[in-house]
Amino acid sequence: MIGRQRPAFDLPLLVATLLLVGFGVFFVFSASSFMASEKYGQAFHFMVQQILGAVVGLALIVFLVSVKKPFFLKPAFVMGLLGLTVGLLVLCLAMPAVARTNRWIVLMGLRFQPSELAKISLVLYLATYVESRRDRLNEFKTLAVPGIVLIVTVVLVLLEPDFGTAVLLAALAAMLLFMGGVKLRYLGAAGAVAAVLFGFYLFRADYRVERLQGFFSGEKDVLGSGYQVEQSRLALGSGGLVGAGPGQSSQKLDFLPFSHTDFIFAIVGEEFGLVGTFFILCLYLLVLWRGVKIALAAPNPAFRMIAAGITLTVVAQALMNMSIVLGLGPAKGTPLPLISFGRSSLICTLAAIGVLLHISQKKGDAGGTVRI
Repeated sequence: MIGRQRPAFDLPLLVATLLLVGFGVFFVFSASSFMASEKYGQAFHFMVQQILGAVVGLALIVFLVSVKKPFFLKPAFVMGLLGLTVGLLVLCLAMPAVARTNRWIVLMGLRFQPSELAKISLVLYLATYVESRRDRLNEFKTLAVPGIVLIVTVVLVLLEPDFGTAVLLAALAAMLLFMGGVKLRYLGAAGAVAAVLFGFYLFRADYRVERLQGFFSGEKDVLGSGYQVEQSRLALGSGGLVGAGPGQSSQKLDFLPFSHTDFIFAIVGEEFGLVGTFFILCLYLLVLWRGVKIALAAPNPAFRMIAAGITLTVVAQALMNMSIVLGLGPAKGTPLPLISFGRSSLICTLAAIGVLLHISQKKGDAGGTVRI
């Protein structure tokens, strides 16, 4: 009897991803059905949109796993994707504001958030750039180019404004450059510049200052700056060990703002308790484990940096969201990857995981030379 052949890609990573997407569809429906009924007269409105995003994202995974050659290392693709990302970020600023922000491209009723694409394009660009210039990486002229690209990208995201994503992009770039061999003194100097830039943007907007105040003294203003976090804690606390049951959240009834997006983890805790939130956390830790394993087994430095960058992007964002929901960090509008409502985030995250699954098949295969 011939045994069934095991898939070449990392199966545990795919299973964890599918579980997170499945839970995301369920919790988006649970958290949004009341609001969707009131606003659109259709309880399934947001769930249907989430399913459409999942279908597109899973199709991208199938494509990326099935292709033989890593086209995402090709200079034309990398530079084209980076150029497209910067162009879309600029275009965002000319778009009509949505909820007092310019984070979306709106075309024919469809919305796309380019900052989600920036996470992928920046990882691919930095990994391939560092690999192609490894022998002269710590020269000023060599570091100036990715430095300018990073500053332009981060500033455009800050102007939307999206402070949380901008910080994540800067941290991601620092990690990749460190992995690539950039000396700590250069990263330290860049970190000082970043601290000044982020500090300036943090304190020039009153609502960001209010969020910071809400984090440090939210218990003094539970109906104002500390309202979201307080309602989030109430949801988590009322869930107890096993939760109130599927669909039984009371906080989603217009008490907890953004319950289907930024604070969906609180709904998980209210309906499925500590058991549910711990299971979700374990799935992200599984993604971290498999991503690190894929990075360590990657056949060349470019693959290694891309795998590490994608893994960091997904897991760091998840932990950032959870910390905000638990009141361990100021609110920053950071979605929970693969679970929060948002087609742009879901499609881009699934595409990134598709790249990670592609790399997991490349053990012992150099995958070609990178030149940019």
